[in-house]
Amino acid sequence: MQFFQQLVEFIGNHLMLVIAFLVVLTLLIITEGRRSGAALTTQQATALINKEDALVLDIRPKKEFSTGHIVDSINIPLDKLATRMSELDKHRERPILVVCNSGQTAGACTKQLKTAGFNVARLAHGINGWKGDNLPLVK
Repeated sequence: MQFFQQLVEFIGNHLMLVIAFLVVLTLLIITEGRRSGAALTTQQATALINKEDALVLDIRPKKEFSTGHIVDSINIPLDKLATRMSELDKHRERPILVVCNSGQTAGACTKQLKTAGFNVARLAHGINGWKGDNLPLVK
């Protein structure tokens, strides 16, 4: 309880500092979100795959990939992406949809791929969102 009283007192005494912090934090979140590429819903991802022939890149470890993955996806675990990125060069003209478990890890991968010149997006809630929408997986 004393913590909250001190917090309220701090905010009251340093209002401009708190506002500046919140503005900087918001801008940081927006900037990082843009760098990591678009986060697509499962419906948008399905349209990208079907209409634009997107390549699905699953960055989960091989063991998780083998338990179920999106049809025709390729598996390059995130920790091996830097050394295996050349495998994606033949798909440079296609959009790439990056998939992880929950959609969080894919952001780092999409940043790397965007920097390398690929057209990338990520599946917003990852393979868990895909399963949650009862979309098909293959083993």
